[in-house]
Amino acid sequence: MDNYITGATIKRLRENKKMTQDELANKIFVSNKTISKWENGHGLPDISLLEPLAKALDISVIELFSGNEVRNKNRSFNMKKILYYTCPICGNVIQATGEAVISCCGIVLPPQEAENSEDDDHKINLEKVEDEYYVTVNHPMTKDHYISFIAAVGDNNVQFVKLYPESSAEARFKISRVRFILVYCNHHGLFRKD
Repeated sequence: MDNYITGATIKRLRENKKMTQDELANKIFVSNKTISKWENGHGLPDISLLEPLAKALDISVIELFSGNEVRNKNRSFNMKKILYYTCPICGNVIQATGEAVISCCGIVLPPQEAENSEDDDHKINLEKVEDEYYVTVNHPMTKDHYISFIAAVGDNNVQFVKLYPESSAEARFKISRVRFILVYCNHHGLFRKD
């Protein structure tokens, strides 16, 4: 992983739970001096203590590494709030319906932020063909630089087409209820067309 836990992170997460150093120490079977040492930057937890430490702080190990608690405050879901996380190493695409801590290939992935597709290489072309949108992108599809996926996001679903190097940057989607199109370039990120 790129990150490792810091003492400040442990202290902040412990204080957020309104827990004393003694209480945390008792939960993971170490001394309060050990907790103090970590929080003051004079040492770090052994890898064997990461899972018990995360459990004691009521978070996942990934959240512990990132230093952020993820709590879903989004009680009324909206398809516009879907987030995409793409691994730069393996190309894995994860779609989440809200904020999450996503890890792949040993790194924590940030959510992709869509830009408007204005430049020529990432311009999203839409053509209506009967009851479908035919979507194309004039983008090179080489082994190193390509469009990884095209998605049509509606108010009640997402239609998703995974693309591969040396294939065509095109897809077809049912028009019904589509609100916007997303295209992901493995070098330049996420692009959107309403």
